[in-house]
Amino acid sequence: MRNPAPIHHQLATAFASGGVALGAWTTLPTPISGEIMSRAGFDYVCIDMQHGLADYSDTLAILTAISLGTATSVVRVPWNEQGIIGRVLDAGALGIIIPMVNSRQEAEAAVRSCRYPPEGVRSFGPIRAMRQHGSGYFVGANQAVKCICMVETMTALDNLDAIVSTPGVDAIYVGPSDLSVSLGLPPVNNDGTAAFDDALAAIVATCQQHGVVPGIHSNPTLAPARAAQGFRMVTVTADDVALVDAINSHRKSVIDALNSTGQPDFPNT
Repeated sequence: MRNPAPIHHQLATAFASGGVALGAWTTLPTPISGEIMSRAGFDYVCIDMQHGLADYSDTLAILTAISLGTATSVVRVPWNEQGIIGRVLDAGALGIIIPMVNSRQEAEAAVRSCRYPPEGVRSFGPIRAMRQHGSGYFVGANQAVKCICMVETMTALDNLDAIVSTPGVDAIYVGPSDLSVSLGLPPVNNDGTAAFDDALAAIVATCQQHGVVPGIHSNPTLAPARAAQGFRMVTVTADDVALVDAINSHRKSVIDALNSTGQPDFPNT
């Protein structure tokens, strides 16, 4: 019997090559967002089940839409809970972002949920995943699925080395807003503030020490700087943000053009 082909995907290739994986984020419960972003050439598209508007049914449809493009399908689950992690993996996700991982024990639980025995406790039943990724899914899943733990609190920073060194953790993902709030700062990127800058530097350095990929939520303006800081999984945009920005930009461009031709003044805001 021939050995099944390994499961190749863009995110795994970027992780293995040492390059920077660029991604997009879906918060809207519509498959077309996932398809558009996947066809745009991103390395991964993440469905946000924690703060986004998608439930499981929406997520299943968006995962199917992402597979129409080239991006790797990733899901940020609502919490570090074995049931939902297993469900979205069975639905075809190849990366799982787990929020609020604050200790080695929580990192170990995340890894166990992402892996089949003997490395973990994931139950077998990849109904859609096996249809999408092939009959060799079981053999290749433990290697292919990326377990990505979020570090976004002072408690996690205190336990950073223990979390990052947990066997089976493939990447660390920073949520700048929650990290900032935990540091007593506003829920935004706080570049230039020592506590925030030091936290990002410590995360990158610890990941590099242990051969783990550092990742972060970003935007088109900050993304190049994040890559220069050493982050290798960088989310560039989100569907709701891009939609609002584009609508406001299009409206303003038309108003500016009308005003420039002597039409009655239109408000710019």
